[in-house]
Amino acid sequence: MILAIDQGTTGTSCLVFDERAEPIGRGYREFTQHFPRPGWVEHDPREIWEVTLAVAGEALQDAGVRPGDLEALGITNQRETVCVWDPATGEPLHNALVWQDRRTAARCEELREQGHEPLVRARTGLVLDPYFSATKIEWLLEHVDGLRERARDGRAAFGTVDSWLIFKLTGEHLTDATNASRTLLYDIASGRWDPELLELFGVPERALPRVLASADDYGRTRAEALHGHSVRLCGVAGDQQAALFGHTCVDPGTGKNTYGTGSFVLLNAGFTVPEPPPGVLATVACGIGQSRAYALEASIFVTGAAVQWLRDGLRIIERAEQTEDLARSLQGNDGVYFVPALTGLGSPHWDPHARGTIVGLTRGSGRAHLARATLEAIAYQTVDAVRAMEIASPQPLGELHADGGASANGWLMQFQADVLGVPIVLGELAEMTALGAAYLAGVGAGLWTVSDLRGEHARLGGRERSEVGERRYEPSMSEDERGALLAGWADALARARGAA
Repeated sequence: MILAIDQGTTGTSCLVFDERAEPIGRGYREFTQHFPRPGWVEHDPREIWEVTLAVAGEALQDAGVRPGDLEALGITNQRETVCVWDPATGEPLHNALVWQDRRTAARCEELREQGHEPLVRARTGLVLDPYFSATKIEWLLEHVDGLRERARDGRAAFGTVDSWLIFKLTGEHLTDATNASRTLLYDIASGRWDPELLELFGVPERALPRVLASADDYGRTRAEALHGHSVRLCGVAGDQQAALFGHTCVDPGTGKNTYGTGSFVLLNAGFTVPEPPPGVLATVACGIGQSRAYALEASIFVTGAAVQWLRDGLRIIERAEQTEDLARSLQGNDGVYFVPALTGLGSPHWDPHARGTIVGLTRGSGRAHLARATLEAIAYQTVDAVRAMEIASPQPLGELHADGGASANGWLMQFQADVLGVPIVLGELAEMTALGAAYLAGVGAGLWTVSDLRGEHARLGGRERSEVGERRYEPSMSEDERGALLAGWADALARARGAA
């Protein structure tokens, strides 16, 4: 059996998979979101660890797993979020700065004006944006008393959330190539922390984790750290790369979208660093052994988070599932569009100054219009991302694999197929991210090979793909209707750009 830890932005899921890669135990809990100032988003690393440990215990108990039963452990995590802790005591030195945090937007603009973006783009495949980790680390070094000296002397450890969990589980300061590739500090071609970028952001290399492959030997967990289980940690990947692996998109030209707090479209680009078109990122897709596969990525900041805003901010719904019935209650959107730029815009626009905008309201507009506009916005943003990625693709995307919480919304998936114009394919599990972590752990432990996962009729951890029962949503919208809807979206998007 394999335990997969999926540490996300709003909560932690843990799943236990058996030898057929079937889930046999689950646990999930949310944790607190901290908003100390407008545009600032933080997490308490202690709470992340406590919730993760508790949820792992729930999943293990649900599956009836006893100490000694686990064969391997895999971790997947929210990316770009920065933790810092004392390596001697294991105590956090500041709240984690979350990937959604925009406090370093002005610093990114300054670096861009100074002409640094071409170097960043060439080495990392990314752009200068507060989304990524480096300016968050730089901010912590400048604003936490004594931290710069601690980091220089080896008394402070920085890492993304995977590193924090690995440290708590094993005592080792490690990360994998997919997470390292999201920091603005890692040369994705050479596979190392880049000296020029470290100097640019003032980050001492000794404060950063050692980088391993995604399927690799991360050591054994301390039994006292995981409910008595001493198990090999063999797989680590950022959540989006884990989902790509979970969908077995291991060949160039295959792609997926994860509909989570944000949405992330990844297209496997093979073993050569791709040249990303404007607004699109290049990133490490997976590292196994000495080889690294790469992907084109479009990162959309707010999709599921917009539904949470309807629930927690406006309080016009009690549960996310209600949006489906509300959307179905209308014959059309009646010209109402919502641009959910609540933390700026990601791919392909990269506008940190865009702000959430609702257009087209009339006296007859109600909560159904807002719910439908929110779901439509998720689909429109995905269309923008895919179209930007297709510029660098030799052929248009034939189908899009989908996972994440919002993939359970049938109305949204059909609308996505309609406005994108290609089928949307859902796997058997909503938790494809956790499945990808389990697959990587299985590969790292020698239980499976990548060949076992590849191909239409490949055996997926002992299952025939024909047994999986994928669901497909075929496009049925006319070209005229699709064009009119997308034109309305483009107009609303233009109104949201640069608002701040």
